[in-house]
Amino acid sequence: MAKQNAFYAQSGGVTAVINASACGVIETARQHSDQIGTVYAGRNGIIGALTEELIDTSVLSDAEVAALRHTPGGAFGSCRYKLKDIETHRSQYERLIEVFKAHDIGYFFYNGGNDSADTCLKVSQLAESMGYPLKAVHIPKTVDNDLPVTDNCPGFGSVAKYIAVSTKEAALDIESMCATSTKVFILEVMGRHAGWIAAAGGLAGRGEGEPPHLIIFPEIPFDRGTVMARVDDCVKKYGYCVIVISEGARYADGTFLADAGTTDAFGHKQLGGVAPTLAGMVKQDLGYKYHWAVADYLQRSARHLSSATDVAQAYAVGKAAVKLALEGKNSVMPTILRTNDAPYQWEIGEACLSDIANVEKFMPRDYITPDGFGISALGRQYLAPLIQGEDFPPYKDGMPQYIRLQHKLVSRKLPDFQP
Repeated sequence: MAKQNAFYAQSGGVTAVINASACGVIETARQHSDQIGTVYAGRNGIIGALTEELIDTSVLSDAEVAALRHTPGGAFGSCRYKLKDIETHRSQYERLIEVFKAHDIGYFFYNGGNDSADTCLKVSQLAESMGYPLKAVHIPKTVDNDLPVTDNCPGFGSVAKYIAVSTKEAALDIESMCATSTKVFILEVMGRHAGWIAAAGGLAGRGEGEPPHLIIFPEIPFDRGTVMARVDDCVKKYGYCVIVISEGARYADGTFLADAGTTDAFGHKQLGGVAPTLAGMVKQDLGYKYHWAVADYLQRSARHLSSATDVAQAYAVGKAAVKLALEGKNSVMPTILRTNDAPYQWEIGEACLSDIANVEKFMPRDYITPDGFGISALGRQYLAPLIQGEDFPPYKDGMPQYIRLQHKLVSRKLPDFQP
């Protein structure tokens, strides 16, 4: 088979370890230079393919590529851009194939979550219908941990570690001041539909009375009276109450507590901040002094506190994607298979994109305590291995040393295209 080039792109919200997957792709492709020519990276994700802004990674030194493994953010730029429906916006997909043809690209590696899995599948199907030989492999990435089939998603373990540590440290702060100051602390975490990240906060404590005292999941309908009674009971019993709440907390009718009334680029409802909403309820119903915090981008960019397990898995799926493509696999995604809990062991598997695209994985009910406010022993058994180990970046003068790449674009060969 003649040697062809590869295209790699990062999609959606980035993680602390998405660049480790990029590192795995590029390093593995270089090890198979007899079969893969240049790895081009899309500048700002899939938009880079549509606009023919392709970053030439062959100019990067081995040391620069290796530094991606410990650098957060998206080194090549990502985007929240969902390709439209293929039936009514076929030109967008055909444009991708035109760009791939122009640059002799035979391998498509798309690093993202649910929506990018769908895009990868559609591009693969279109290439086949057009008779263009393309091996399309999706690389899992999402802090939300909501991709099906795979045991967990690269990016999640590091967020889980950050939230567990932050919950533990903030709780010590609140506990030390609760006699005369704050009684209730609320930490808002990501998780629109699935409560995996909120669940990770439960790793901060284990025994009776240890925070977090409440975890509020999207999977458990929010009842104001029940929650306020639980908060009041905790304050009276322990002197304070620590709450971890998912941004996607919702009422029994499906309405989000913090629906901002707008939607994002993917058509998802914009959420306006559930922590201050809940804090307002605490003030109104109980009158307790409170503080709240929103982890926001900090939780997904904290590479200094990444889980060593997460870094290893992120690199492994990037490496596996290249190997799957070289084996002739198409429309697939490398997955993480848990083979043992204690000691924790895992290996790489594969799944068809048709089983993954646009499917969300939610917290199983038996991972949540019967009262709906904590993680069960099963939940802890699942979560705990994913935050294990430290993988610190190199430091200099007290600061982590992260790589910032120069984006050398290849010459365009096609007319301009407006995404």
